[in-house]
Amino acid sequence: MWVRLPKVSCIVFDTAGLNFLDHFRTFTATDMKAPANILIVDDDRDVLETARMFLKQEFAQVDIEENPEKIPGLLMKREYDLILLDMNFSKGVNDGEEGFYWLDQIIHLDENAVVILITAYGEVDLAVKAMKKGATDFVLKPWKNQKLLGTILSALELRKSRRQVAHLKETSKTLIRDGNHGYENFIGQSPAIKRVKELINKVAGTDADVLILGENGTGKELVARAIHQRSPRGEEVFISVDLGALTETLFESELFGHVKGAFTDAKQDKAGRFELASGGTIFLDEIGNLSVPLQAKLLTVLQSKKVMRVGSGREIPVDFRLVCATNMALYDMVYEQKFRQDLLYRINTVEIRLPSLRERIDDISLLAHHFLKIFRKKYQKPQLEITEGTLKKLEGYHWPGNIRELQHAVERAVILSDKDSIDTVELFINASSTYKAPTGRSRTLEEMERNFILESLELNNGNVTKTAKTLGLTRTALYRRMNKHGI
Repeated sequence: MWVRLPKVSCIVFDTAGLNFLDHFRTFTATDMKAPANILIVDDDRDVLETARMFLKQEFAQVDIEENPEKIPGLLMKREYDLILLDMNFSKGVNDGEEGFYWLDQIIHLDENAVVILITAYGEVDLAVKAMKKGATDFVLKPWKNQKLLGTILSALELRKSRRQVAHLKETSKTLIRDGNHGYENFIGQSPAIKRVKELINKVAGTDADVLILGENGTGKELVARAIHQRSPRGEEVFISVDLGALTETLFESELFGHVKGAFTDAKQDKAGRFELASGGTIFLDEIGNLSVPLQAKLLTVLQSKKVMRVGSGREIPVDFRLVCATNMALYDMVYEQKFRQDLLYRINTVEIRLPSLRERIDDISLLAHHFLKIFRKKYQKPQLEITEGTLKKLEGYHWPGNIRELQHAVERAVILSDKDSIDTVELFINASSTYKAPTGRSRTLEEMERNFILESLELNNGNVTKTAKTLGLTRTALYRRMNKHGI
């Protein structure tokens, strides 16, 4: 009979002409074939050869097998993207039990396997039953080539989706596993950092909302992740959102999601960050940067635990743990009516204030050695060390960029050093930077004032308004002094 093959002129196609077909060269280049491995298992040799000749024009690898007993061995040797499986292999048997058995074996060997059953007209009910057991689809003998090809292409898309999901799950598990390493990333033994660790231990096992306060570079996201990892939600997703980077127009779409056609660029439905975080933890960084109108929208979601995608009228329930962070003085902003008081009360069930690096001077040496170990390996300088004198000078620097600045400073010093020891502080810090005396005593009036402000801020948990009142200053005057001393 005459059969039209894709991209090929009509050719004579019958059992006797299989050898001719085997050597027939199509106009489709080899590198245009779909990169898929296909296995066909059927006890009818003619069916196998017919299917192979047709499918090898479209796909990179097409293997055939008459004996189903060889299926496990074949799956051990090669990963197949799709398997075409006959329902019956013994003559006179048409109950489909052999197909069910080998379907179970295939799925047992590869839970993401995509299996298309080959069946006769009278076995459609069996094929439907097999699909309930895990088969993807079925094709009827004798099939039409284009319909077979369409069925296979659809099944391959399913295989691709399953592999992506499996990859994402494995990646997520790996990230969670790698992230759960106790307090290795909380380098330091100072009283200030010990208090932070104690708070994390107390709050992590609850579902309480947490507000993390601290200057830039103090490790606020690190604390947020530690809280999540030690919580009952630790095996679920952790979604981080930098609110400072979101524009007013993107806020709702990013956090609440949108439906297709909601605006010009909405090509398809998109879940927002709150939906993605459902079951896990959402970390809202730089929450102090939100405008008052956006604060109101955020508060509504936090209170109702429901989101409505942009362009949709349907509310979607969400279940997340909330952790927020900011380097801004939220209490002062409430007083100045720049931050909603009810939102502040909503997000700070527990408040954790991270100390600046200048408040934990004893940890500078430990942190420097931690980063040195990382960058010695990265830049292949295993013998490099930092001299004690240089470490002492580093303790005398005020570190306005905190731990992040120290990390970059150590990396810079490792890159620039051409000896086995770093004995000059200039490799870490620009020459224009200033130092305070590295001793435990204040030697100038300015240093005394700076230390006094730092102590007052710590006593008032970083609240600038309370600190200014304690010191007998206006907030503006205190801010000027803090800026002067790099606080």
